[in-house]
Amino acid sequence: MAIEVETRDCTSLTDAELAEMADLCAGSPNAYEVGLLSKQVEEWVLVAVATESGRIRGFSYCTLERIGGTPSLLIGAAHTCRNSKRDTVLRAMITDQLRRSVLAFPDEDVLVGSQFNNPSAFEAYKTLHDVVPRPDHKASGEERAWGRRLAKRFGIGTTSYEDRIFTVRGHGQQATVLDHESSKPEKIDPAVAAQFDCLNLDDGDSLIAFGWAMAEDLEKLL
Repeated sequence: MAIEVETRDCTSLTDAELAEMADLCAGSPNAYEVGLLSKQVEEWVLVAVATESGRIRGFSYCTLERIGGTPSLLIGAAHTCRNSKRDTVLRAMITDQLRRSVLAFPDEDVLVGSQFNNPSAFEAYKTLHDVVPRPDHKASGEERAWGRRLAKRFGIGTTSYEDRIFTVRGHGQQATVLDHESSKPEKIDPAVAAQFDCLNLDDGDSLIAFGWAMAEDLEKLL
């Protein structure tokens, strides 16, 4: 069966859906419990829910807003199933969120930002430009400033964020990341994976990553 994605208001999530979402990611290193998922409803505006034959296969909390005037798609806690459809689920959710971005911000480039703690999550940014951080790239002052802006938007204190390496120190709190596990981990660039070497996953560390969806690419989604 085909994967279907519906992006809607977070407040429309039912208790049964939240429980199913928690069950879906229970075996993941980022096992979001119902309580945390319920809190996300209060912190985000939209949620993309991917289903197959009526069963949830992935979800992604998000919001569309302007940060300092810049159109932005921000992604909070997200998870994809761990079966053979995982890549399709991720692609379908991101595509739907980007389509909504161009509807909200026609003819504008859109910044996409999230938190990762696994290099597989960079697969969500395949269609984006100027992704930061990336191997062999020295971030500019403006790019580091964007990292700080996103950290603030994600509710991360300045003492927990290391802006030169785009790293969030969790201090024992669970990170709300885009949780995806590649179906072909052997194809992950070792240099990309190395960006996560400094993270203490047990302590809730994560990487803030962002990239740009260009207006001409977004227009093709309409």
